[in-house]
Amino acid sequence: MGTMILYTALVDDAGLFPPTSLHMDEALARYRRNVELGNPVLTHRFLCPASRLDRLRGKEYRPRRVGLIVDTPELPAFDDLPVDTVEMPLPEDKPVATLADQLGLPEGVRLFVEVVPRRMAIDVPDGVGLKVRCGGLVADAFPPVEHLALFIKFCVDKDVPFKATAGLHHAVRHFDPSLGVDRHGFLNLALAVCEAVEGRDPAPVLRTTDVGQLVRMAQAVPEETAKRARKLLVSYGSCSTSAPVEDLRALGLIEEDS
Repeated sequence: MGTMILYTALVDDAGLFPPTSLHMDEALARYRRNVELGNPVLTHRFLCPASRLDRLRGKEYRPRRVGLIVDTPELPAFDDLPVDTVEMPLPEDKPVATLADQLGLPEGVRLFVEVVPRRMAIDVPDGVGLKVRCGGLVADAFPPVEHLALFIKFCVDKDVPFKATAGLHHAVRHFDPSLGVDRHGFLNLALAVCEAVEGRDPAPVLRTTDVGQLVRMAQAVPEETAKRARKLLVSYGSCSTSAPVEDLRALGLIEEDS
């Protein structure tokens, strides 16, 4: 079965971002420890806001891979850093292809354009991916299951790779009493992509909180389905790099030494 394929190189390091919001030195120290440990669940891609690139440049230690999160009016120069992905919101009334042409990213750097999941009447050119926000610091930042399911189905049907961000703190969907909202689970998300790949509605698995059902589904994913699903679900950003690994171990989906 394709279980381990589902989790290999799944988690980007978003330690600089809320709610963890590490200082640069702390984030780089944690990243460096993770690289030394070499856990296969982690991508070892260090997500950095464009507004903090100069701070990163000023440090002696450099990450082996950088995901640039554009939070500035203009895309800054980054040719001196190992940037392999650029992520930014789609400006109002601008087609994805126009944005990609204007940015003119160098070969080897992939653009992921963040869109609102309920608005999927868009054209995505080859070589460009999408990005979906699965949560945030307020309840309204969490997309309904139906909207996230539409996004996944669109990406599967159109063969568009995507990244996810925010809100995916744990493997299984659960209620967060502090926000009064159900948080999406990253295992739910990965299995929802598998469901869509096999021609089924991804919404039911996104919605379930049945841990046993999710584990059984994960253990039964065929290898080819897992490969196709992970070609589409490139990775997701997590402010914690330990919680996803601990959750997968607790569920018995990866070995203790993974």
